[in-house]
Amino acid sequence: MNSNAKIPVEVNPDEDTEWNDILRDHGVIPEKPPSPTAQLEEALEEAVKKQHENRLENKDLDELDALEDEEDEEFLNFYKQKRMNEIKKLSEQKKYGSVLPISKNEYENEITKAPKGTTVLVHLSLQASLQSRLLGSLLSQLARKFPELKVCDIPAQRCIENYPESNCPTLIIYKDGNVLKQYVTLTQLGGNSTTLRDLERILLNLHVLDDNDKRLVINDEDEELQQEKKLRFAKKSIRDDGDDDNDDDDFYD
Repeated sequence: MNSNAKIPVEVNPDEDTEWNDILRDHGVIPEKPPSPTAQLEEALEEAVKKQHENRLENKDLDELDALEDEEDEEFLNFYKQKRMNEIKKLSEQKKYGSVLPISKNEYENEITKAPKGTTVLVHLSLQASLQSRLLGSLLSQLARKFPELKVCDIPAQRCIENYPESNCPTLIIYKDGNVLKQYVTLTQLGGNSTTLRDLERILLNLHVLDDNDKRLVINDEDEELQQEKKLRFAKKSIRDDGDDDNDDDDFYD
């Protein structure tokens, strides 16, 4: 019998043993992957830390005033000044507030030549279309809620000769004369069940609106429910372990 014959030994690379540590040091077996539980705990700890650091982020001036006896004065004043700057900026941007009907001759001046930095939503409408009437109603709500947005309506066939009725409604979003996004019918938004929340979500994705804006439907929800959602989202991110197929929609469900 050959005394130098090698006998294979099975090794569980996930075990914490002194022998496995020696094998890892010599590169024989790979480093033990981090514990999913540890990763989850770390993510939750980070989420709680950020939640505490940003605890004043979504509070308005009245809510901040009510915290004068509870928060550090310098920390509180920082958020008060930040909120006042945001209010000032919004008041400067509030130029619209309703849907503007336009004609074909006005399209260029009202839309592609709108003031720099202005986001323009254009509804190519068809009165006979149920979805077009739904979109028109939602855009009226959106215009009142976010008066810094310019919302225009033009009958589709007056805008583009022989425009197919099957393409109505069409929603085109412009900024600085460039098309950011175009939706032909409401299929991608929710069909006949499209809501204001769906419109807000596409504007968030285009970075037209800020996700901390208290006017958003999602930010009207109870604050504790908001924090619960954020923690659930952190847990899901760990479970998915970097799955690229997931998108931000999970946050809004």
